[in-house]
Amino acid sequence: MTTLEAPREPTTKDRARAYHRWQFRLSMIGVFLGAAYLVVWLASGASVALRNALGDLTSRWWLELPLALLVLGAGHRILTLPLLWLGGFLLPRRFGLLHQPLGSWLLDVAKAGLIATALGVVAAEIVYGLLRATPWWWAWAALTFLAGYALLAFAVPVWLVPLFYRLTPLENRAMSDRLLRLAARVGVPALGVWVADQSRRSRTANAAVVGLGRTRRILLFDTLLREFTPDEVETVLAHELAHQVHSDVGRGLLVQAALTLVTFWAADQVLRVGAGLLGFDGPADVAGLPLFGLVVLGVGIVLHPVGNAWSRRVERQADDFALRSAENPSAFIGAMEHLAALNLAEPDPHPVKEFLLYSHPSINRRVARARAFLLNPADTLYARGTVRSVGNSNPPKP
Repeated sequence: MTTLEAPREPTTKDRARAYHRWQFRLSMIGVFLGAAYLVVWLASGASVALRNALGDLTSRWWLELPLALLVLGAGHRILTLPLLWLGGFLLPRRFGLLHQPLGSWLLDVAKAGLIATALGVVAAEIVYGLLRATPWWWAWAALTFLAGYALLAFAVPVWLVPLFYRLTPLENRAMSDRLLRLAARVGVPALGVWVADQSRRSRTANAAVVGLGRTRRILLFDTLLREFTPDEVETVLAHELAHQVHSDVGRGLLVQAALTLVTFWAADQVLRVGAGLLGFDGPADVAGLPLFGLVVLGVGIVLHPVGNAWSRRVERQADDFALRSAENPSAFIGAMEHLAALNLAEPDPHPVKEFLLYSHPSINRRVARARAFLLNPADTLYARGTVRSVGNSNPPKP
């Protein structure tokens, strides 16, 4: 007689894999639905009909454009709303990541949607205005967007973050002074340390150094302060400070501008060919909005691994900097493992999945690199030339 074993309780690793597997499926369904939605608008002639209907209302293209965007955007949101609810609310709640009430979650979704709509309308007006003005619109648009990205980097901590979080100065004076001393030591002075009330919506933890120049400040989730030791908080912040020391914000803006340039160039080629095939009144015809959207979607999928590869390189450098500047590899390892458990990160995704989808190295890779540094910091970091000197500190002796 065979003894039946009790079913094994799923581990955190099992739950992380299941969660990310479901999120990936929902994302793929969203991509296919979005592409099919745009194809239907083009193939059915609905985009031309919409252009004609809007033309009866106004002869001004700059009024037709936002109206067309609102119609297209509303249809897409209605189509994908179930996916948004499943992936953004139901699934995180089922896996214990989210405890925000539905009403509060819907309010955040509405605020994010209004901000995205406003930015999208402004971006479209710029693009289509340049489309009507010059055949080199794609280059000028990418340059304009670079300025826009920089403006948003200033605006996020001042105007946007407070729309979603209640920010308060860190009351723990000793912890605040410790973090500000670290920031000053690595040459990234900050206005202060602020705490965001993440705990009222989720258990996830994180930290950031937001803003540029006079708007720069340290931002900590209250969950980070509650769940992590002071040493772990410091090493997490050291990673974020590295992005400022390495000018990753500026470098990231340039990378994003380059990807935008490629996207707009591809859109220019497709719109010029598609206008004749689909009966548009030129590349700048509002009826071509769905075609423009398809190009952005397709090029975005192709370039996504490129952007992720750049991001992983930057994150590795920031990890190395944190290990050197905080001088506490054990705390770094503990913080990574703690973050993985709280945020339900997949510790060891398949290498292909990591290459295609991950903007950060996997947790296991980050921990392994930290353990190697713990054993031999000189060979691990300085021999590879990935860490700059921190303040007045000297490289460790071999």
